[in-house]
Amino acid sequence: MRVPKLVTGALAVALIAALNPLISGPPASATSRAGSCAGDPAAHLGGVPTPEKFLGFPLGIGQQRVVTNTEISGYLSAVDRASDRVVSGVMGTSVLGQPLPYAVVSSGRQADRRTLDEIAGEIRGLRDPRTLSAARARRIAADRPAIVWIAGNVHGGETSGADAALKTLYELAAGASCAARERTDNLITVILPTQNPDGRDAVRRQNEYGFDLNRDWFARTQPETDSKVELIRRFPPQVFIDAHEMGGQQYFFPPNADPIHHEIAAEPVDWINRIGAANQAAFGYNGACTATVTSECYFNYDTYDLFYMGYGDTVPSTGFGAAGMTYEKGSASAVQDRVQQQFTTQWTTLGWAAAHKREVLTSYYKIWTDALAEGRAGALEPNEVVQPENTVQFPVPDVTIKSYFLMPGRQLADVRRLVERLRRMDVEVYEIKKPLTVRHARIFGGRTGSNVTVPAGAYWIPMEQPQKHWIQATLGEDPYAPFPYFYDVSSWSNPLLMGVDTIYTGDDVRPRAEQVERIEGGRSSAAPRNGSYSFRGDSASAAQLTFQLLGQGVPAVRDGVLVRLPAARVTPAVDRLARSLGVTLTPSRSPARGTAIVLPDVGLFRGTGITTTSGSYGEARYVLGARWGLDLTPVTTADINDNTAAFTGRTVLMVPDGSSATGGLTAAGQANLRNWIAQGHTYVGLRNEGTRVARAAGLTSTTEKAKPADYLVIGSHLRVDVDGSSPVALGRPAEDFEFNNGDAILTPSTTGVNVLTYPGGDTFWYNGYTVHADALKGTAVVVDEPTGAGRAVLFAFDPLFRAYNESGLQLVANTLLYPASATRAPLVAQPARDAAAAQPAPANLGGEWRPGRIEVATADLARTRLVVGRYTSTATVSTAGGSAYLTIPNPAGLPFDEHPFLRNLIADLRAAGIPLRSVVG
Repeated sequence: MRVPKLVTGALAVALIAALNPLISGPPASATSRAGSCAGDPAAHLGGVPTPEKFLGFPLGIGQQRVVTNTEISGYLSAVDRASDRVVSGVMGTSVLGQPLPYAVVSSGRQADRRTLDEIAGEIRGLRDPRTLSAARARRIAADRPAIVWIAGNVHGGETSGADAALKTLYELAAGASCAARERTDNLITVILPTQNPDGRDAVRRQNEYGFDLNRDWFARTQPETDSKVELIRRFPPQVFIDAHEMGGQQYFFPPNADPIHHEIAAEPVDWINRIGAANQAAFGYNGACTATVTSECYFNYDTYDLFYMGYGDTVPSTGFGAAGMTYEKGSASAVQDRVQQQFTTQWTTLGWAAAHKREVLTSYYKIWTDALAEGRAGALEPNEVVQPENTVQFPVPDVTIKSYFLMPGRQLADVRRLVERLRRMDVEVYEIKKPLTVRHARIFGGRTGSNVTVPAGAYWIPMEQPQKHWIQATLGEDPYAPFPYFYDVSSWSNPLLMGVDTIYTGDDVRPRAEQVERIEGGRSSAAPRNGSYSFRGDSASAAQLTFQLLGQGVPAVRDGVLVRLPAARVTPAVDRLARSLGVTLTPSRSPARGTAIVLPDVGLFRGTGITTTSGSYGEARYVLGARWGLDLTPVTTADINDNTAAFTGRTVLMVPDGSSATGGLTAAGQANLRNWIAQGHTYVGLRNEGTRVARAAGLTSTTEKAKPADYLVIGSHLRVDVDGSSPVALGRPAEDFEFNNGDAILTPSTTGVNVLTYPGGDTFWYNGYTVHADALKGTAVVVDEPTGAGRAVLFAFDPLFRAYNESGLQLVANTLLYPASATRAPLVAQPARDAAAAQPAPANLGGEWRPGRIEVATADLARTRLVVGRYTSTATVSTAGGSAYLTIPNPAGLPFDEHPFLRNLIADLRAAGIPLRSVVG
């Protein structure tokens, strides 16, 4: 993972002249010195429609508007019909049903479907050295093309990558130059112009459900992501471009900012940095930059890291061994400049890959060979940094990991969901057939065990397999960040997110086990028609089954943690649904007896008009609506203030996360809310706005504590204690884990059940990156507060966050299905609790997503303030332990790179020679 020297000077000119004759025409002398690519770069084959002819306007130079989704689809089809180098297709559809078209481009002798599949199969074969000899791998590297992906527009409003991809498609499909021929002979190029057509139409970052698709890669919750990853499995890339836009006018391409996840192999990091060098040379060569203003047109080593396993660069890098790269062009530039510079980087990257394809494919085979050897030894990759001024602050610990085990004692359906998630990334998973004793085990949550029994039915994931890097990157108990900078969360351990019991070991084990081909639930055997079937309601998958069956009119009752169904209503369709969700239906001769489960009628709070595609609201629409099948009714502030039927007719009100402390409710509206709950209804409050609205309305005795000055919890998991006396905790263990992303700190309730709390003693545990996390000790995470015959259930965290927190989803499901018989308070309206509790949260706690926060030494505070003062007068300052913390408000909740000045501010601080101890944006 060493950083190569950048290519500069005459060598750079010669290199780009050789690889990029289509970029602004090099001098004749430079072209002749380059050697292989002489000829007319403007020559094109007839018959293939130019973008200008098809669209009616040029792409790049002179372009005045962006291309529509319909035009993108139409152009891909038109070029496919006209060129024997192109095969197009549709990989799936968006949430709103729009097609996701792609094109595969190569030379005419390679670009028929049968040959493409054959070549792709051989490239896939390079990923398993156990079945492919080194000699055969060398022949493939010599004879076959490499695969490069160009993907644009994952954020809907960031349009230029898609437009540029159409220009790249034309040059590949119709170019008659040597440069075009080298790219089509040596490469298969997969072009996916837009990954988010719904967002493109709406000029919106997120998709229709408010999901940032560039955070969804490992979980694959959204259809746009899922179909894309399946196509990547079919055509695994060695180079992957994810084309974005950002604030300002500059262009970013790698080398990346730190941190880089330690399990990303050295080879793709090397390719990434060398491609960055080629792009630097291209920008200088083609006139986009000059020697005196280079820093004004592009930058590297800043902002964009390679860490979180949900990005369009980290997942191709870690899961597929590709040079996964984020390219960002400033959206403040004119359309033509954005498109032309995106084309420059796309064409240059293709040129580099074509020139080095044999080396790349040879090294690609080595990635998987090394992964097998590392897995056999139980060795983790070390932490390294790439920014010249950085050093590794947190090394990967000296730990040996040879196996992971997913235990089946509870949440079996979610365990199976995780197994399928791994299998769909080509991870080999085995089911244990005979109990196994693990002598030295590490138990998730920082504990160890001796002679731990792994029962039959558990799942074994050995590290000695090609996908070793991906296994550790997604299952690992901690991601081991090397450096305290985070563009996103600092932990995403799948077992912790899902609440699945997991152990790992460095022992050599050889269990009796069979490889899993596909996991399904369904009926284990038949029950008599007057009997019943049951399943454990202790998982998010089981909750999904329950909601969908209730929505189909299938009656269900609860018997403890079991959900029982009349056998006569378990049709083949019900069986298929259970199988698809990994839920096992157990037969019984007895009829279904228990407490009837009632389908909730959920109102989703929109406040004074929040958009239905905003983050937390959109996540609720997706989880409760699309996944669970509930009909959701929007409830506005006016509905509650005026006591309209849209509010009073609901049995549940969910208040998503947001920035308001009161939701705009008047005193009358707050009284209406209390009275409605007292009649036996349920209020569900999520994170900041959900808990603060409840406090303002007097629904809880919890209070919100101010956070210490140096406090940071950057998307980490923490152990929680569970009080099983509340039905909200049904099916959860006595100790569990939940995700905290800088959430509100709540004091425990004195009037309700503190369903989840952070331990106050030695069992307190966290992973990821935190500072002063002990401020959370003994505080409340989930509270169940009675009001009359109803209740308010408050979540200090967001259990719907990105829809991949299964343990949190199950808690929400338990809340929505809260049995009426569990009511413990009389059916009377209650006034607000004490006046202090009814006050809005202090203004300094804020409700925005994440403000910018800069940490410097106290001695550097005065100089830092001078630089910050050039941009804003609203920054707040606090000090602790020799550090000063400057917090930059971010009321619009903008990502760091889209903030109007945060990135430039950081650059100015560094230019001023002020050491930055940490940056959070």
